[in-house]
Amino acid sequence: MRRVDRWSFLFIFLFIANARPALAQESVLRSGPMVGYSEQREVMLWVQTTRPATVQLRYWPVEQPANASLSALVHTTAAQDHIARFLLTGLPPGKRFNYELYLDGALTARPYRLAFQTQPHWQWRTDPPAFTVAFGSCAYVNEEIFDRPGKPYGSDYEIFTALAAQQPDLMLWLGDNTYYREPDWFSEAGMRHRYAHTRALPELQALLGATHHYAIWDDHDYGPNDSDRSYRMRQTALQIFKDYWANPRHGIEGVPGVFMRFEWGDIEFFMLDDRYHRSPNRMPDAPDKLMFGEAQMQWLMESLVSSRAPFKIVAGGNQMLNPMNPYEAFSKYQQEQQKLLQWIQTQKVSGVLFLSGDVHHSELMKIVPQDFYPLYDFTSSSLTAGLSRVEKEGLNNPARVPGTLVDDSHSFGVLRFDGPRTDRRVTLECYDKDGKKRWQHQIAAKELRAPEGKK
Repeated sequence: MRRVDRWSFLFIFLFIANARPALAQESVLRSGPMVGYSEQREVMLWVQTTRPATVQLRYWPVEQPANASLSALVHTTAAQDHIARFLLTGLPPGKRFNYELYLDGALTARPYRLAFQTQPHWQWRTDPPAFTVAFGSCAYVNEEIFDRPGKPYGSDYEIFTALAAQQPDLMLWLGDNTYYREPDWFSEAGMRHRYAHTRALPELQALLGATHHYAIWDDHDYGPNDSDRSYRMRQTALQIFKDYWANPRHGIEGVPGVFMRFEWGDIEFFMLDDRYHRSPNRMPDAPDKLMFGEAQMQWLMESLVSSRAPFKIVAGGNQMLNPMNPYEAFSKYQQEQQKLLQWIQTQKVSGVLFLSGDVHHSELMKIVPQDFYPLYDFTSSSLTAGLSRVEKEGLNNPARVPGTLVDDSHSFGVLRFDGPRTDRRVTLECYDKDGKKRWQHQIAAKELRAPEGKK
């Protein structure tokens, strides 16, 4: 055995002694920090601990590290699922910040970047900012005791590392962001366990810590497969969703749900709830068969008309335009779908671009209504859940933009907005699990202008 002298022994002892607090704090952290929504003067952050603890953030402008501030001290409790939420207000617009996490008064260092930003006050001053949006759906994290026998359904968790490497400004989660299992469906404790288990995935943490996150749900993170408004736990599901995401709002006054409208720069996002008010899929198509419900649809249509954004991003859990989707597409609710599409045309709403998930493959759909601009639906799925190869009859879908089908790899989508205020562009990109770009498609805002003027 190699002899260790007393100075080496003392060094080792001091190293271990100093490491113990850090290791102890590591065991207190369950997941996060996660960066939530951002406005010009405030942001929301989220952390979950493994037990009751005190949590605090220290943050500072990137260019002024000596000008640091402390958040309020938050005590996590079992009654609140050991979740801490931080609303940081009074921030200067257009600033980037670094931050660090303290648990029970001790620094808990993270092996990746922790950062957030406030949106710039560009109006009447400069062109709107260029920025990058990532999005995806269907994130299944294996837990053998609750999973079905056989080959694990979740895989390729390294996709989150590839996603974080893009350093997007914001991430849109378009549903099935976790997958409830059968024992979870009718138990609040089971549902909360499922959310906490998925959120704690190690590969996910770097993405959570430095990108602003906005989320809606689909069936698997709402309830059972293909669930709808008849699901008896829907109010519980809504509360859990609110607890685990840091969205700027959920629904509107008198109309519950996860739908919302928010802005980033000059672009507006309309995030839809396709479950809380949904009629059962098996109902015959009729005026009362609704995916979004009358109140949410009225909100969406009026919101689109009131918007002056060059691009209006309408995001839903299910495919919005695919005419050949045999599963849970908006086309299964034809009367409601036509009501929305006709409204967009009648009101001459420019700049509409749809995003969707659900189907476990990625593709870009395009339809061209008569005497109107082309409507696109960029589907990104799945992040880690089992892939769905497109069958022979689906390979010739006339609405699919050639070369955009990705069904041989887990994937995520990226939107890059740039250009001056009068000539905005968006570049749509699809990446596989290794971060390889599979295709891209650029659209100028002027290509999505309604005839006879803009609205």
